[in-house]
Amino acid sequence: MASYQKILLCYDGTREGRKALRHGANLALDLKAETHVLAVVDMRSSIAQSAGLLTDMACGRFEDAARDILQEGVDWLTERGLPAQGHFAFGHPIDEIANLAESLKVDLVVVGHRCRSGLARWWMGAGNTPLLDRVSCSILVAVCPAGESAEAEEDAAYAAKPVKAEVSA
Repeated sequence: MASYQKILLCYDGTREGRKALRHGANLALDLKAETHVLAVVDMRSSIAQSAGLLTDMACGRFEDAARDILQEGVDWLTERGLPAQGHFAFGHPIDEIANLAESLKVDLVVVGHRCRSGLARWWMGAGNTPLLDRVSCSILVAVCPAGESAEAEEDAAYAAKPVKAEVSA
């Protein structure tokens, strides 16, 4: 088995993101790996959903919400004894995951996925370039099957009061 020394956890606050964070954290703790967390604001999707009518104030709220989500993830990891460096980006998630993975020279990227029609959420990027083709490291996909019941016990454990940690932009 490969020894993962540097892990990038992709976190967006969703149930799938929380599952990826949990699985990635467990692995990072076991391996004593350097851990990074990435949150991405995909403004193209946000603008498309609002028919191009987003104001600067609304864009700022998207950014604030994403930074809060990132901080939540970093805090959760820190509380569990896993120091993590937070990273925040604007852009298409596939592009930003690939760019940061390359920049940090990570050994493993961890993403969450909910089964639905295809693997479009994390796997397909702009121009239909899959994440698999964009990174030169391993990828761990934490899967939430379609119709899976809410993971109440894990979500309750996840919601424990966080401890503040630093996040870099």
